[in-house]
Amino acid sequence: MAARPPTGDGTDPEAIEFGIAALAADLDEADLTFPAETETIADALDHVAVPVDANETTVTIDDALVATERTQFESRNQLLNELHPVFEAYRAEASTSLVGRLRGLLPF
Repeated sequence: MAARPPTGDGTDPEAIEFGIAALAADLDEADLTFPAETETIADALDHVAVPVDANETTVTIDDALVATERTQFESRNQLLNELHPVFEAYRAEASTSLVGRLRGLLPF
């Protein structure tokens, strides 16, 4: 038995970007060259709050950079690679909190 094709207007639902994907877009627009120090990165990104999950939980880039325990990044890739586990830790922490669990139960 085959499934019927969707009857929508043909547009894709809006994707929610968080973590590295959300930050990568901000990095593309920032006036930033590497190597760069953490203060320079935070300033170039205007101290952005980066969403870490689909429930709109955020962490400032300043706090995420401090969590890496680094003071300088040699490249964009190194920055993203170092921040990935930090964002994952924030996401995991948010999903185990009482508010995070309640948000996960809601259909919106």
